Order: sequence, then C-alpha cells, then structure tokens
Amino acid sequence: MEKDSYKAELRRLQIGLAAMQRRLIAEKRRLLVIFEGRDASGKDGVIKRIAAHQSPRETRAVALGVPTERDRESWYFQRWIPWLPAGGEIVLFNRSWYNRAGVETVMGYCMPDQHAAFMDQVEAFERLLVEGGLKLLKYYLDISRDEQAARLEDRRINPLKHWKISPVDDAALEKFDDYTRARDAMLARTGGAVPWKVVRADDKRAARLAVIADMLEEADPDTACGPPDPAVLRRYAPELSQNGFLAR
Repeated sequence: MEKDSYKAELRRLQIGLAAMQRRLIAEKRRLLVIFEGRDASGKDGVIKRIAAHQSPRETRAVALGVPTERDRESWYFQRWIPWLPAGGEIVLFNRSWYNRAGVETVMGYCMPDQHAAFMDQVEAFERLLVEGGLKLLKYYLDISRDEQAARLEDRRINPLKHWKISPVDDAALEKFDDYTRARDAMLARTGGAVPWKVVRADDKRAARLAVIADMLEEADPDTACGPPDPAVLRRYAPELSQNGFLAR
C-alpha cells in the first residue's frame, strides 16, 4: 500500500475510533481487545495506531512480563483480572492468557496437563466475561516464515528496535512449525465463546487498517467506516488452515 493512501485511510479510521470512544465513555461500556501472533507479527504497531488519538485516561495498553512466583502459585487467569477494563475504558492486550496456548507450550514453560486444563477452561472464562457485559475482541496476526525472519533481523541491526529483542527470538524461527501447530490448535478450539479474527500481517499497513476497520464494526457499528478487506482479515474457520490464508 502506498504511504499517502495509507496515511489518509488511517486518519479516516482513527477519526472513527475517536467517535467510538466518545460513545463508549458516555455509555460506560467496556472493551477488551486481545492481540496474539508470532514474535514480530506487528502487535506493537497495531496497538500504537489504535491508541494514538485515544484518551489516555480511558485507554490502556497492557503487556505483562514474565510471571512472578506468586503468579505461578495462583489461578492461571488471575494475573490478568486486575487489568480488565472498567466502564468507559478500552484495554488493549499485547499478548494475553493465550500465552499458555502458544509460547508456554512450544517452549516447555508449562506442563502438558496445564496446557490441557487451559484449553478446557478458557472458553468458560471468556463466556463469563462476555455475560458480565464486557465486549471482547480477539485478533491473531499471522506472518510468514520469511517475513518473520526479516523482521527479527531488523531488530538486531536497528538500534531503535533493540528493546524488542527477546531471548526467544531465535527459537521463534527454529520452532516455526511447532508454533504453527500450536496456533492451529488454539484457533480451532478456543473460538466458541468469542470468535477469532485472523489477520494476514506480512503487509503491516494493510493489517493495521483491517484491524481498526473490524474493531469499529464489532465494537460500535454506528461509527463503522466500512468493512475490513477480506483479503487481509477474516473470521477464523478451519479451512483457513488449509487454503493458504494462514502461513505454514
């Protein structure tokens, strides 16, 4: 996408986000948006564009660090509960409880029985949140093997991105196929209460625009600015793992 076209469309959508937030605040609605994806899939960039012109008092981006010893001795979902939005707030999770379905499983940070318990429980947990009045959206940003390799290399050579370097970066490429299998299992089994939206994110600009357009449609149709590009964003269905929409 050409830069000028992207900037014009982004501005149009961000104006829609500002209108949406005014309505959410006035009506005391709660919005939680979860972003998942491989390392370097563009989660930071999407969140930055969403939050850029939102009220800082009612908007929070949350990226929790390594679990503490207390976290590890508590109910798995407990550490995220204090970060859930109150009335009039928007919270953007840069990774979430789905760590257990992805990096924790692939890297061996959790036991198989812990992973199995999570997969059995997460839909019930999310159903409770939704039935309690929370609007929950879930996006999986999907990138190809080559694109991930290029972005991880850019982190190493660009001094402005060194803060993004992680000890698991090398494993992200070495275990690409393991992450693919974990992704497929997660998407297939955890979308019953709240459906997943899958975003083809090799093109960062197109991915950002598609996510914001979908957010507006889902969270507040009255401020929607048109549907997302179906070539970029779709609701998860099993055939997406087979027809080339999802990277393999």
